[in-house]
Amino acid sequence: MEITHIEHIGIAVKSIEEQLPYYEETLGLKCYNIETVEDQKVKTAFFMVGQTKIELLEPTSEESTIAKYIERRGEGVHHIAYATKNLSKALKHMEEKGVRLIDNEPRKGAEGLNIAFLHPKSTGSVLTELCEHPE
Repeated sequence: MEITHIEHIGIAVKSIEEQLPYYEETLGLKCYNIETVEDQKVKTAFFMVGQTKIELLEPTSEESTIAKYIERRGEGVHHIAYATKNLSKALKHMEEKGVRLIDNEPRKGAEGLNIAFLHPKSTGSVLTELCEHPE
């Protein structure tokens, strides 16, 4: 398995609109993309910091995993995402190494990425996302 870089850091927020001034006016970052991922019941906003993205995640439904996360733990860092060149191969490698998978197969995520999550019980309590840029 080849990890090429940190793709993004996901941060759970109650409201992207309320957080934008901090990221744009205080930190001086520019939000370059806001989109809704319907099947994940989440709205996302992206900022570039060098070669790494910050992804704000706002729930669009009370049934969203992000809404449940915020309810249990509050707003804050939700996950770290690593880019890989072959997500299916990476998932197989992780499973062979005994890592518990949340997603057994890649699925579509924000920005058109193929994504899959690894269970935090197998990753040192860090929710980990693997991402692949489609060719």
